[in-house]
Amino acid sequence: MRLRTRLVLTSAFVSLPVVLILFWYNAALQHQAAETRLVEFSSSRFSSSRDVCEAAPKEWGTTEAPHHPPKGPPPPPPPHGEKRPPPPPPSHDHDGERPPRARPAMLFAYGEDFHSENPNAPPITPALTKRIAGQDVAFTPFFWPDSEVEVLLRTPWPGGPCAYVLARGTTDPSWGSILPESPIWLLPVLVLLGAVLVAVGPLIARIRKLTLAVSKAAQTSYESEIVLGGDDEIGELAAAFDAAGREIRAQLEEKSKREQALRDFIANTTHDVMVPLAVLQGHLTTLREGASVDNEKNTDVVVGAMNEAHYMASLVHNLAVVARLDAAEISLHRTPVDLGALAERVASRHRPIARLLDIEINVAEALSPIIVSADVTLLEQALSNLVWNAVRYNRAHGHVAIVAEIKGEGRFVVRVLDDGPGIAPEVMSRLLTRGARGDAARTRAPEGQGLGLFIALRAAELHGYTMTLRASEAGGLEVEIEGDAEIKR
Repeated sequence: MRLRTRLVLTSAFVSLPVVLILFWYNAALQHQAAETRLVEFSSSRFSSSRDVCEAAPKEWGTTEAPHHPPKGPPPPPPPHGEKRPPPPPPSHDHDGERPPRARPAMLFAYGEDFHSENPNAPPITPALTKRIAGQDVAFTPFFWPDSEVEVLLRTPWPGGPCAYVLARGTTDPSWGSILPESPIWLLPVLVLLGAVLVAVGPLIARIRKLTLAVSKAAQTSYESEIVLGGDDEIGELAAAFDAAGREIRAQLEEKSKREQALRDFIANTTHDVMVPLAVLQGHLTTLREGASVDNEKNTDVVVGAMNEAHYMASLVHNLAVVARLDAAEISLHRTPVDLGALAERVASRHRPIARLLDIEINVAEALSPIIVSADVTLLEQALSNLVWNAVRYNRAHGHVAIVAEIKGEGRFVVRVLDDGPGIAPEVMSRLLTRGARGDAARTRAPEGQGLGLFIALRAAELHGYTMTLRASEAGGLEVEIEGDAEIKR
């Protein structure tokens, strides 16, 4: 809910009960004042009305008695034989004379049984009969504003047809009220509420401006400043956001520098290590070719050393790729890549060590070249990891196949299959997480990092490809990468 709407609803929820309470309290005061006037008026009639009331209880009190005595001296009596002219009708015009607002009081006499001989007398409610017990005056309960007022009084004389007197009348706005008679006083209240809402407008505008400034700063890694003038609390909040943004920007810059330094270190270390590793692999190959056939022990040692060198080279390559994948922003250097040529290049890299381990690597290419737009370094490392895993975890006399083919219009599939010991289904589901490793049948050594499949998966996802693991028909593992391609015919 927007702030302006919330303020409107809050003002309405607060103002409406206050106005209703004022109206109720004002009506209660008027009602109380009318009751007091009725008691005073009725009591003034008791001292001279007992004989008259008991002589004619049917007619007593039926004459309307004004609430307010007329001002000024009484009018002179009419001459003998003449009748007093009737009073002029009340004026309802707006010449300054206010018309009467309250009906004159009416008095009715009742006996001890609360029965009146006056046929026009209203019945006394049970609430009044209960309230008059042991009291001289009883009032009708007041719950909600009502102009009708009833007061039941016990007369000073006991018994008879005039034991009780019921006085009925109406309230007069001029008695006991705290509010003006005209509801014009509501106008300032409405004006005040409107002024509050108008004054809140600039406040909301400044809050929205601050929100946009903070969002823009967050989108630019807090490189843009959060500037909002003013000496109020919103200006102080904007200054606090700006200070926090500068601190975050400084921390991000420091983090970026550290990450870049780490990536540079890994890249330099990779380069420095790969050179002697390549030389070592060359020397080991020469030793293997010159080893005596009769000296099987020396041959096994050389093969083991070549395997270790190949494994170390794979680890170094993976560390360099992981450093790149862990960067906050990864940019792909896409170029056209021939998947068939890429598969043959990866197979040639691993064939020497596979041959020493008595494992055969085959490549099956599509009839037409399959060209993809990809980062050749990431894609080649991903495919290299899949092939190296298939070689590394295979058995003697095993086979590894790299199959690149067309799947539908504009889609390609690259599969790496082996006929090794395979992986249990419950283990296969977690192999794609970083650092995950297979069971003992496919685990080379406890010091392995479990990065090969993770790097292949991340490289595929960055290119928009999908990678799936399943059991191969030959009993080993099958890894499939699928994506969009340009098929040349």
